[in-house]
Amino acid sequence: MKLPPGPKTPLWLLGLQFEVNPFGYLDAISKRYGDIVTVMSGSAPIVYISNPSGIKEIFTNTKEISATGALNQDFALITGNQGVLQLDGLIHKNRRKLLMQAFHGARMQACGRGICELTEKMMSKQVVGKHFVAYPTIEDITFQVGIERVIGLHEGERYDKIKHLFASLLKLDRQSLIVKILSNIFGEKDLGRWSPQGYLLHLRRELFQLLSTEVEERRQQADFSRTDILGDLILARDETGEPLSNEEVRDLLLSPIFAAGDASGTAISWSLYWIHCLRGIREKLLKELDSLGQNPDPMSIVALPYLSAVCNEVLRIYPTQLFTFPRLVESSVEIMGYELHPGTILIGNIYSTHQRDDLYPNPKQFQPERFLEKQFSPYEFLPFGGGSRVCIGANFALFEMKLILATILSHYQLELVSKRPERPKFAGLICSPASGVKMVVRDRRQDQGQSQSLAAGLV
Repeated sequence: MKLPPGPKTPLWLLGLQFEVNPFGYLDAISKRYGDIVTVMSGSAPIVYISNPSGIKEIFTNTKEISATGALNQDFALITGNQGVLQLDGLIHKNRRKLLMQAFHGARMQACGRGICELTEKMMSKQVVGKHFVAYPTIEDITFQVGIERVIGLHEGERYDKIKHLFASLLKLDRQSLIVKILSNIFGEKDLGRWSPQGYLLHLRRELFQLLSTEVEERRQQADFSRTDILGDLILARDETGEPLSNEEVRDLLLSPIFAAGDASGTAISWSLYWIHCLRGIREKLLKELDSLGQNPDPMSIVALPYLSAVCNEVLRIYPTQLFTFPRLVESSVEIMGYELHPGTILIGNIYSTHQRDDLYPNPKQFQPERFLEKQFSPYEFLPFGGGSRVCIGANFALFEMKLILATILSHYQLELVSKRPERPKFAGLICSPASGVKMVVRDRRQDQGQSQSLAAGLV
């Protein structure tokens, strides 16, 4: 088997280089080896593809290539053994369908006004003239939205504890380079809460116990009026007609909350950076938003073309998910001129696909207009992955992203504290802003408008 070209550097060293400068590393690899690259993990080849035709093959060829959940077992520590990432076949298809009910149609539209109100409530805590860090502020909003949509909680002691534990697990994940070094010293053992693995397992036990208690209590209530994911799962039947176990229901709740809180929070934070880094972007957005008048309907906001283009360009230039979930070659298959044998792992390189100059001229420049001028295929623009492993909350993520951005921009005049470019930091699956996007509130736009009206009246 002749594999695609690739670096001969040991995998652990490649991993360190990637974590230090993820986008620079991927740019250099693509420039040297092209759009299909092999990295060896022991004797197992991992082939990364950033060519749309090759990515299409990965997503659509289900005969020779499988999207097996066994390849996602590393995530089971925090997403559970029966989470949607770990499932296969008809069971995976059934559970995805159950989870997606809350992220589509009338139910999604019904929560739009609540997202806007929550954003305004959280942003009103910022003091005019005082610096704040956008990332944790936005993440607080997205976690609240996610926990409410998934579990149906929005206040109370249990809600506070669950939100805190999710945030703590993510904080530990973002310190992945330090944790890996310490883990190599201590080993993958639970040596108590002061060891990396021990602390991770402690957080996991706490979170799983709280979620299990919530599942048990909700099952006893059997409230048919609830519209959250937990309510759907409790009332659901599996492919054999039996109810889902409490443990399975609990595990299925985890991935949607992590995605809603972390991925959405990261994308919105990057959006605030680009919008305020390039003055013309903000001015065009405000003109479009102001055209809707005061208190616009959330669905009117979501339909705005330039706002949609800005969100897409954010997800193109710095996608929160840099790679697709892995696939496994089950029987020999030819992709892009290479015959790949069983056991080869295939991964779509989302970032490098979004950086192709033939698809996106001047790819390093932030240009929302490119999404107004051309419609890209799902193999050219794939911020949420694709195929059977595409993110279940993709539509809701964009919905939430647009409403939170629109609410902030409509009511607040913000500025970046620093003129230096924001540097990306990779941790886990997400590439977040390294400094968190430091900003300052200069004024409330609503207050400005009211004061101008009063002044006009007095004249």
